[in-house]
Order: sequence, then C-alpha cells, then structure tokens
Amino acid sequence: MNRHEPVLVEEVLEALNLEKNKNIIDCTIGDGGHSEKILEKIGEDGKLLAIDADVEAILRAKQFLYKYGDQIIFTRDNFVNLKKIVEENNFEKVNGILIDLGWSTPQFEMRARGFSFNNSDEELDMRYSETVELSANDIINSYDKYELENIFKRYGEENLSIEIAKKIIEIRKDKKIEKVGDLVEIILQTYREKIKTDKEIPWIGGNHPATKVFQALRIEVNKELDVIEKVLPQAVEILESGGRLAVISFHSLEDRIVKHYFKSEKNKKIKIINKKPIIVSKDEYDKNPKARSAKLRIIEKI
Repeated sequence: MNRHEPVLVEEVLEALNLEKNKNIIDCTIGDGGHSEKILEKIGEDGKLLAIDADVEAILRAKQFLYKYGDQIIFTRDNFVNLKKIVEENNFEKVNGILIDLGWSTPQFEMRARGFSFNNSDEELDMRYSETVELSANDIINSYDKYELENIFKRYGEENLSIEIAKKIIEIRKDKKIEKVGDLVEIILQTYREKIKTDKEIPWIGGNHPATKVFQALRIEVNKELDVIEKVLPQAVEILESGGRLAVISFHSLEDRIVKHYFKSEKNKKIKIINKKPIIVSKDEYDKNPKARSAKLRIIEKI
C-alpha cells in the first residue's frame, strides 16, 4: 500500500516539544505519518487522539498504526468540532496539537471524488466527507455567475475568474456539467480564447490552467477557511499551559488566517515560537516537490 509522505516531520517533532507520557492530538491523521513519529516520542504511556473526517483515511491509518493499540483514540469527525471531540473522548491534559492542512495524495488520487483535474471521468464531488451538504457538481450547476467569479477569485486567485464563470453559465444552459473532464475543458477553452488559438493541445509546462479553479472549488465545498478560523481558538483553549500548537498550511489564504490569529493572541494567551514560518529544506524539496509550499507556524500557551 502506497503511503502519503508527511511534510516537515522533524520540524513538527521539535515544534511540539514532545516528551514521554504526553497527550497529543493529530487533527488530520491522514495516513498517520506524523502520528507514528509522535507516538515513538511519547512512549508507551503517551496517548494520541487521532481525528479525520474521511472514513477511508481512518481505515488506512489504523493499518499503518495497528501496533500502537489502545494508545490511539481514533475519531471520525471534522476538526472544526475539536472541543466537542476532546470532551466526548475524555481526552484530558492536552500537551500538543498538530493541524496539518494539507491533503494527502491518496485523498486526491484514489478516492474517485473529482479532486484532481487529471481524472477526467470522475464525478465533480470534492467532498471530504459525505456529511458535507453541497458537492462541486452542485456549486458549478447552481451558483450564479457572480458567486462563481467570487470563489474563483477569492479562493483560487484566478485571473480569468470572470471569463471562466461566464463560460460555465453559457455551457450549462445546454447540459449539466458533471464530470471533471467537462469542467477542465471549459477552463481550457477559456484560456485558448484568451490567447486566441483554437488548437486543442494538452497543457505542457507550468501549472495547469485548472489548478486554481479546482483549489477554489475544494475550499468552497469543504468550507476550509471557515474551519481554520473556528478551530484555532478551540485548540488554544484545550491546551495545557506550556502546551504547543503546530499548524502546517499550504497556500497563502490558510497561512494568512493562522498568522493573523497568532498575532492577535500574542502576549494574551500565547507566545509565538517562530516569527517566520518554517519551510521545507532543500533535501526535503528534492525528495518531495509537493511539499514546496508547506509552512509551519508554532505557538505555546502561556
């Protein structure tokens, strides 16, 4: 079974200031890469609360971490409910919390939910969990032109947001846009018109034109930025004095929210451990280019 490669592992272990017998929360366990290293550090009497909204991620993590037995409490839920999850599981004296906002490769490539623009035959879904109300399909086929423009611009920072939204409205008058390939073709058509060519050539070099729109849809479907804003104060409240929170973000919108919250609480409830975000080393980038945009910020509860 291929396993997702976690980012900034050594930096996370140092950031959380791990010791034996401590209680740690991994808010997005994924394939358990970070959690496995955390468990090694906290020893047999340490406990880990492992959270993920994706049932398949929980099942995969259990396979990778089976040897740790009842040291781990697995919970299928969205970490936006962090305080409730902690209370329901009687998980007390929390010494460290990790929030990794990245999406693992298996979630993008193996879930058949339309996360990747490379899988043209998949349905446009993009829901992290079936409890999420609206799919990407619903949004593409029901939002008006101005709503689509807004999410493409705000969450994707897409320069052709107006043109792409207009093209979507035009196409969906005749047929519902259901497949990944349908949306990708609309985006490519828009780009071709912009550069005034009718050539139906594959995209070669640089980021694919669909990258930003797919990012924007994923964020809108799963309300990712709202979730970050809601979980940070919960995490600070839950931590013991001296406990640490480590957050890994992967794009500027996420990092901005984390940075602003940490600054707003500085000297009141927390102290900031690293003034500038920690990024991957050249060695890690060479081994895992997908980690290039990762940023780690750390605070300690006063």
